[in-house]
Parts: sequence; C-alpha cells; structure tokens
Amino acid sequence: MTLSLNTAAPNFGTLDTPLLVVALSSPPSVSDALAAADSAVGGAIARVIGRRDFRGSRDETLHLAGGDRGIQRVLLVGMGGVTDRAGALRRAGAIAARQANRLGVGTLAFFAGPLTAADAEAAGLGLAAGSWDFKELKTAPPADEQRAPLAEATLLAADGTAADRGVGVARAIAEGHALARRLGMLPGNVCTPDYLADTARDIAKRLGMVVTTLDRAAMTREKMGSFLSVAQGTSQDPRLIVLEYRGGTKGTPPVALVGKGLCFDSGGISIKPAQGMEWMKFDMCGAAGVLGAMEAIGRLELPINVVGLIGATTNMPSGEAVKPGDVVQASNGKYIEIINTDAEGRLVLADVLSFAKRFSPSAVVDAATLTGACVIALGHTATGVMGNDESLVQEVLDAGKKSGEPGWPLPLWDDYKELIKSDIADVKNSGGRPAGTITAALFLKEFAEGYPWVHLDIAGTAYTESDLGTVPRGPTGVPVGTFVEFVRGRVR
Repeated sequence: MTLSLNTAAPNFGTLDTPLLVVALSSPPSVSDALAAADSAVGGAIARVIGRRDFRGSRDETLHLAGGDRGIQRVLLVGMGGVTDRAGALRRAGAIAARQANRLGVGTLAFFAGPLTAADAEAAGLGLAAGSWDFKELKTAPPADEQRAPLAEATLLAADGTAADRGVGVARAIAEGHALARRLGMLPGNVCTPDYLADTARDIAKRLGMVVTTLDRAAMTREKMGSFLSVAQGTSQDPRLIVLEYRGGTKGTPPVALVGKGLCFDSGGISIKPAQGMEWMKFDMCGAAGVLGAMEAIGRLELPINVVGLIGATTNMPSGEAVKPGDVVQASNGKYIEIINTDAEGRLVLADVLSFAKRFSPSAVVDAATLTGACVIALGHTATGVMGNDESLVQEVLDAGKKSGEPGWPLPLWDDYKELIKSDIADVKNSGGRPAGTITAALFLKEFAEGYPWVHLDIAGTAYTESDLGTVPRGPTGVPVGTFVEFVRGRVR
C-alpha cells in the first residue's frame, strides 16, 4: 500500500492528529507559524529547544507527548545546516515516516515552514519512501501485537496551490518507487522473467502504453547470441520486454531507458560464493527501475515519447550453461569471448542495447547492478556514471543530484580498451579486476552504437545490506528517481 499524501493549511489550533512532525534546521527556533503548535502542546517545543535538548542536527529526533485530543504527539526531526532544502526535506520525511510506522499512529501531519512545489514534492517523496514496508510474504503477528502502518500523511503548507502541485508529482513518483522496491524485494522464485513481463503488461493496460515481449525463440530469430548465452543454462524462458509510452508527438524520437533484469544470478559456471548469494535476487534492480520509472512517467502524463527495454533471465549453472572460453555472436555481428560467466549482465545488455537502435532514440540511459568494482570505488553512496556523450553524461548527473540519487563520472578512455581485447574474438566480456567498472562500460559501448548513451552502474546504490536510517535493508528504489528526473528535464 502506497502512502496517501494530502495537503492542508497549518491551522494548529484546530489540528487533530496523532502525530505532528516538525522538521527543523540547525540551530532550531520556534517561528511565528510554529508558535500556535507550540502553544497547543504547552510550550514543550520551545522548552526543549531552549534547554538544547534538541539541536536540529541532521537525523536527530525527539518525541514529545501531546494531549488526548488535537496534537497528540510531536516528533521533532533535525535537518542540520541546510544547503540543499529539497534533499533535507526528503531525508527528514523518510525518517519521520519510519518513526511513525514504529509508533503505529496510522496518520501524521508534517510541518517544515513555507513549502514551494519542489519542497512539497521532496517532503512527500521522503514520507512515502520511509513509510514503505514489505510484509506480503510474512505471516501477520497476533492482533494484540500489530501496529497500524502509516497510511496517510498531510503536508501543512500556507501556499496550498504550490503544495498541491508538488504533492501531485510526489504521488506519481512514489508509486514508481514502491513498484521498483517491491519487485526488488520479491525472491527469485516469484519475480521471474515472466513476472516482470506480466508487470509490464499491467502497466501498459492501466496507463495506456504498448508492450511487446520476445521469448527465446524470437530472440533466436533476432540472432541475440550474447543474451541467449546467459539464458541457455536455465529452463525458464528469457524475456526481452519493450514498454512504449507515447506521450509526445508521433514520430518524435523517444528516450530509451534500459534495465538489466537478472532475476537471480548464481554466477553460472563461474559460480559465486555461497555466503551472501541470496542477495543476488537484487540483480534485477535495473529492470525494476525501468518499470518503476515507466509507472511514474505514465502517471505524470509527460509530453514525451519514452521506451523502456528490459533484458530478463536467470544465470544458472547446468549441463547446458555457457562455459568460460566459449565464443558467442551478438545481434550486431560482434563476436564475444566469454572469460567469466559471472560477467553476464553485460552479455544480456549487449543485445538489448543493439535492439534499442531500431527505435532511433534521442538518448539511451541504461541501469544495471553490473560490477562489484563499482562498490569498491564509490561505496553505497554514488552511482557510477559513464557514457559516449559528455553533455548527456552531465544531464544524467544533474538528474541524479536533483532526485537525491547522486552519481559520479568515471572515464571511458580508449587506453582501458586494451584490457578487454580478445585473442580469438572481437572483444572479451571481462578485463579482470583492474578498472572493472570502466571495462564493463567499455564493453557495453561496443553495442551502444548510433545514439547518445549513458550507463549507470547501480551495484552499490540499488539495494543496501544494512539499515541506512532513511531506508531499511533491501531495495532503495534507485534508479527510479534519476530516470524520472532525466525524462522530466527533457520536457521542461
């Protein structure tokens, strides 16, 4: 269930809520607008600020009791010294919503002073992200142990028109985030290539898009030997999923969003270590990001043509699996020597990127949990960003920053191509450990021909193995925000 977001005027004298969230920067103060709320709780806000019990540091929280009616609880959330107000509001909203879920209040009111449309959008997205919880595969606890999940949040804003506009956008993007996170959380035996295809069909039916899927036989006719080499070790049919949103002028070249959809990655014959392999259900987060973005774009009704392309399969060891040393031919005619079967995502994307050319796209942005090397280089904070067009790279970096999904550029210098030269084929799929993120992107570049292209390596940002405060362990929703903000930027 996605959080219901609303707006209202900040009439604290008549406000009736189980939880009032107040987001404050550092050093905090009780503004004229907040004074009425402070009065309603007996001056408690001013007292804790005056005693410096609450200092407004980033992520700092303080819970105050209210009355039996009206404002029943107050949660102060610190935003620190704010330099990026939208980012601070997004983070404060997420922390507040997570606290509200723990309290079991069901609904809350959120106040952070005057809100522009962009502020309201950011706060709404934060609240929605923090309220998200995945419980559908868990048995419900006894009734007396259950707490009401946060179902509704009201942003208190004096400028109702601007707030309504921002919240409207937040609702659409939050639905995309929720879809991507749910798909990521589902285990590999549930979220199969067919499941992703069915999800695309559902989006198309609800939001007026066109969906096409290619199965193993169709991909064989298209001579997608690179993609099919990954799928040959599994009995599950692979799927190339194409989802078209036609919101722009007919015939206008679309933006293409491409996602890696490895519903489970064992590594194949180059099998991964057993410890932690269960996390490889998240190897389809690029595909989830495309579907989440298409959900949001359709709800926003943006006046632009967008095509989402997903390569979905599983990478399994079997008697039929591709072997290290095998050579396969991609649909663009290039021969690939497979050095490591665990470098499979790039083999799938090679044919998907080649397929994208038939749409004559104005730009192509792909996202993939592609390399562990990116996690070593950038940790879990920034997405690796590379491409064949510097202006497009900067456009994507700007979109990531604005959406709260920061990226960092890495070089695609020709010097690195020596690492993926093959003795017997046109290119090999792994250059070893040195510059692993860069050589993976250079491999993709061989197939991203004829259009401006950017690659997002989201291996460190699409999911987290630890609680980040704003989101729990599991999928983060990256790269939905980057995709949507990039497309929005193209129509502004």
